[in-house]
Parts: sequence; C-alpha cells; structure tokens
Amino acid sequence: MMRLVVDGGHVLGEGIIWNERTGRLLWTDIESSELWSHDPASGLLERWPLPERLCSMALTEDDGRLLLALASGLAFFDLPSGELTRMCEVEAHLPATRLNDGRVDRQGRFVFGAFNQADNPKHPIGGFYRLNRDLSLECLPLGGVAIANSICFSPDGRTMYYCDSATRDIRCCDYDPVSGAVANPRVFAAADAAPGDPDGATVDADGYLWNARWGAGQVVRFAPDGRVDRVLALPTPQPTCVAFGGAGLNVLYATSATVGLTRESLASASGAGGVFAHALDVRGLPEQRFMYVGSDL
Repeated sequence: MMRLVVDGGHVLGEGIIWNERTGRLLWTDIESSELWSHDPASGLLERWPLPERLCSMALTEDDGRLLLALASGLAFFDLPSGELTRMCEVEAHLPATRLNDGRVDRQGRFVFGAFNQADNPKHPIGGFYRLNRDLSLECLPLGGVAIANSICFSPDGRTMYYCDSATRDIRCCDYDPVSGAVANPRVFAAADAAPGDPDGATVDADGYLWNARWGAGQVVRFAPDGRVDRVLALPTPQPTCVAFGGAGLNVLYATSATVGLTRESLASASGAGGVFAHALDVRGLPEQRFMYVGSDL
C-alpha cells in the first residue's frame, strides 16, 4: 500500500516530477491553478499561485526555471521571482480544449497533449504536440485525442508511450531519437489489461511502464511486452500521475484527486487529493530536462 506523504487535499493533483539536483518534488493542483513543491528531507512545502491552470511541467537546465504547460499554452516560470514568461498559445482555435499531460523525450524536447473539457462523452478533437529545442511547435501525427495521458519514453528513447484515457488503451509508437519522427502506432496495453482508466505514467530503468489507474486506486507496472507485472494499491480511488524520486530514485510518488468524489467516497478515501509514496526494489531514471536554444528568454 502506498503511504501518504503530503496531505494536500488537491482537487486535481497532477504532473508530478522529481528534481534530482535539488531533491524536491514538483506537481500541480490543476483546478486550483497552483504549483506545489515538497522537500522530503526537510519537510519544506511551498506553493505558487498561477494566473491560470497548470496542467503539466518540465525541468530545464536552470533549476530555478520550469517549462509550464498551462491550460491555454506554454510558458517559462522563474521560481525565485515568480515571473511568468508566456511563449505560445496551443489550440487557440479550439476553445473547448486545454493542455494536459506532458513529458520530455530523451533528447530534451517536450511532448504533450490536449484535453477536451466540453463534451461528455468526450470527442477526440485535440492533438499531441512537441515543443522542439528551437522552441518551434509541431503537431504529432498520432490522431485526435480527448484526454491525453501516459506520455513517457523508453530508456533508449526509441519508443513513445501515450494514451487517450477516454478509450482506455495505452498505446505506443516508434520514435526516432534524432529526428523525432513517429511511426507504427499500436496498442501497448489494451483497455481491459487493468482496472480503471490510464492516467499519468513513467518508465523505470528496466524499461517497465508504471501507470496511475484513475478510478481503481492502483498504480500498475507493465512489462515492455504489455503484460501486468505488479500492482500497488492506494487508499484513495483516483491516482493521477507517478514519478520516481529519492536519493536512489527508488521511491515511487503518486499524485491524486478529489474531483468528482461523493461525500461518502471522500469519507472512505484516506488522504484523497494527497501525494503518496512507496519504496521499491527497482530504480527510476532522472527526469529528462527540456533543453532549448536561447536561454535568455
């Protein structure tokens, strides 16, 4: 069972990453438009209010600067000053969408996707995108998406994992580590491979994918061939995203959410909306950093 380490009570905790240089966790409460940070060694907990919802983020080579995927587009954020430098809007022609999950590939480019806020059931009107090192933005030919999630990369960078949570399949594709070209999209883990809906994911040093299962109160480890390898339980039903951290990169952290839970569900969901952790016998990989030309931005 994963244990509660930060009782944040977040509406929609998400996007957790670990900065191995500073020994700090970073994550967002999307619906509260807040960036959070926690130092497990000292217990220091910090948060920064933002002018709009923060959906995911990436480290950069400057530990004081983050790349943010805000609801409407991309921006750089300076932690010491709180200064936000907006870069570009994404899908401005689609007012129903906002940005969602994102991760940096092994070459330092930020890959992210969209979320359809309007429809229920949701239609796949959004896209998957990549912010390249020269700050150019391109749409990846992976089809439309309603709820982009599970974006992560194999240790060698040659496989990209992603999903549309609305369909519940986790997919993967071949990913050229130099050009970034994608090919051969296919199902990695079918919708019925594990309970719940696939949410945020990360890959460990052995190439196994760890996936938060929304609605099932589980984090599931999938082998490189897509079979279920092991399951970690949480005392709350809505885990949202996972990341490896700790000095040995052997602690798995998970964010969670309270959004949509009934009063009865909240009463029985210990630590709902908090951050959970579990020490493992496997290691993760350091979080890849977004590397860009033009650091004077």
